[in-house]
Amino acid sequence: MGRVEDKVAIVTGAARGTGEATARLLAREGARVVVADILEERAQLVAKEIGGGARFERLDVTSEDDWRRVVEATEAREGR
Repeated sequence: MGRVEDKVAIVTGAARGTGEATARLLAREGARVVVADILEERAQLVAKEIGGGARFERLDVTSEDDWRRVVEATEAREGR
């Protein structure tokens, strides 16, 4: 069992760099990961490569509306 088995993580900036590495690590450790970024094509590819429970959500971290939408969608899908 991974350190974050059955946890849900929203990872911002997950299309590349530290965010991407974090999303991949969390997935390897058992979390279901929301790959969140404004770089849609790249983030979708990262989510596809992670597979399993990973999914993409477009998120501009400066937008309160985007945050609300992503959190609500994640809660609806994951139940928490």
